[in-house]
Amino acid sequence: MTTTPNGVLPIDKPLGWTSFDVVAVARGVLGAKRVGHGGTLDPLASGLLPLLVGTATKFADRLHTASKVYAALITFGTETTTDDREGPAAREAAVPTVTGEALDALLGPFRGEIAQVPPAFAAVKMDGRRAYSRARSGETLELTARNVTIERLAVASWEPPALRLLVVCSTGTYIRSLARDLGRAAGSAAHLGGLRRLAVGALTLDDALTVEALRGTPDARHRLRDADDRILPLAERFREAPAAELLSSWGRSE
Repeated sequence: MTTTPNGVLPIDKPLGWTSFDVVAVARGVLGAKRVGHGGTLDPLASGLLPLLVGTATKFADRLHTASKVYAALITFGTETTTDDREGPAAREAAVPTVTGEALDALLGPFRGEIAQVPPAFAAVKMDGRRAYSRARSGETLELTARNVTIERLAVASWEPPALRLLVVCSTGTYIRSLARDLGRAAGSAAHLGGLRRLAVGALTLDDALTVEALRGTPDARHRLRDADDRILPLAERFREAPAAELLSSWGRSE
């Protein structure tokens, strides 16, 4: 490959990696300076991270604003300071015993447009500083609720204390906040135990290349060829993925 291609390179980000770790690997493999990503995934989360290569970086906002689809594990019984499994326990409560219609009724208020308060350890800015930076320094924060849209909230399984959900949501939605608020709405406590992103707009994990495949081939020419084969043109990459298809592929995506 003599020139850097332009387009979208979908990557399956592993646990423990930052989004910028993946960008750095792609830059090295492609020999490209212009590589960005279409929506941050926390180190706790795995799954689809669309990389934008070359002139495609101009369209980052289009992917940032596309709907996201997640497989989320909500763990009841404990609320944490970070609203996920990485933070220390803030409080504990009995695990709810809701099933069937009662479980669906619990989820109902979280469907559609809702007001959501971001986690204290979030990247949103308050007075010019990231909330997580202020929280780490010991400040008690009162973040402002923001309107987000949860287009679909479907139960995959409920084996107390673990609730597995498929979430289709707008940009800006915090699944950690959803976990925290579900716990409180159930008269219990909950945190996000695991998260995997299945889709961004029309892109799904079926399109994605693993980091191991991207960097693991000893022959650099093979790595470049594999990456080149997976770089997708921009056309048709900003439509939405049908939720029914994602539900049918749930088992393949965990």
